Amino acid sequence: MNKKRGYKLKYDFDRVISRENTDSLKWDLQKHIFGKDDLIPMWVADMDLPVAQPIIDSLKKRAEHPFYGYTHAGSRVRDSVVERMTKKFQWEIDPEWVVFTPGVVPALHVAVRSLSHPGDEIIVQEPAYHPFFPVVKNSGCHIASNPLRLVNGRYEMDYCGLEDKFKAQSGRLPCHGRAKAIIFCNPHNPVGRLWKKSEIIKMGEIIIENRGIVISDEIHCEIVFKGRKHTPFASISEEFQDNSMVCMSPSKTFNLAGLEVSSIIIPNKKLRNEFLNTMAGIVPGPNLFGYTALEAAYRDGDEWLEQVLNYLEGNLEFLTSYFKKRIQGIDVIETEGTYLAWLDCRELGMDNQNLRSFFRNNAMVAVEDGYIFGKSGSGFVRMNFALPRSILEEGLGRIEDAVFKLQNG
Repeated sequence: MNKKRGYKLKYDFDRVISRENTDSLKWDLQKHIFGKDDLIPMWVADMDLPVAQPIIDSLKKRAEHPFYGYTHAGSRVRDSVVERMTKKFQWEIDPEWVVFTPGVVPALHVAVRSLSHPGDEIIVQEPAYHPFFPVVKNSGCHIASNPLRLVNGRYEMDYCGLEDKFKAQSGRLPCHGRAKAIIFCNPHNPVGRLWKKSEIIKMGEIIIENRGIVISDEIHCEIVFKGRKHTPFASISEEFQDNSMVCMSPSKTFNLAGLEVSSIIIPNKKLRNEFLNTMAGIVPGPNLFGYTALEAAYRDGDEWLEQVLNYLEGNLEFLTSYFKKRIQGIDVIETEGTYLAWLDCRELGMDNQNLRSFFRNNAMVAVEDGYIFGKSGSGFVRMNFALPRSILEEGLGRIEDAVFKLQNG
């Protein structure tokens, strides 16, 4: 992006702010998860960059009101989601379509259970965000894996494979057209693809022609680079709208994961009622501070967002250049969306366990092991680059030193 303009408030994302002793999953559970407490954490998908000041101010103002009783999504909250979809994606939605949940992952559990029966198949395109797998399995369903294809350093969907999932030998068991839905991810976590509208249409037509439903995880939808444009699945046509559930949240865009608020957009009334019935008594709505943060982010967060996207794009360019010029044996798959880099480490010639040990014990950085995203993630790792540049540089320097020692004895 690299825009230069005057801001009412200029954020300093180079400033390093300690998150230790704040009950941060990323920082304070290192010893428990990795067996070490001296790694640079570049794994969990939240930012080590400060939140927009208008969000902080809104939370402070709400906290000063001396009642924290039961709450609901009022008209201001719903309207903020409606207005956001119009402003960012030119997608006109009805406030009634929006269901609020404490997160996208809980919503995925509800979605799969609401439209399937035990033994049904749900399509997942590996490498895939690893919570997708328990979402399917814990619903009593089977995973019908349709791996993405890596072609000349770029991931593509396998449309022929997708069609095959509705034929007699779909997934694990002999069946006939038992795939009920696909969990689609756009931008794709972990590989970083922002799917083109033409790609989405081709995929969606296959699913809908076979009477499937698209559960679309679009939580990273506003973290996109180089002037690219995100296309919400349900915005494409009435037919797509009628056969989908779109999962969005300000949590990735505005770094609000700890406040647990997501908006699930379900235009089809029957699907929405089934979702709500499944959700009732099992998954609660968000808390009042989540609603407060969502409204503030969507209303007053764009100045911060423009600055953070500039910073993230700079980090991505720095990271990509660093690997290309200074680290042999690790390739960066082009990241079109998300603040997560997908690193191809297969040239290092390690199996999954040795690669895991290499990053933890030699490079001293905490990354996500690629194999947890499915079999096709073997030999890869996922790295979070949403952090101050100095810490990113230190982490890359550690990897550079470790690779040099590995290759030069």
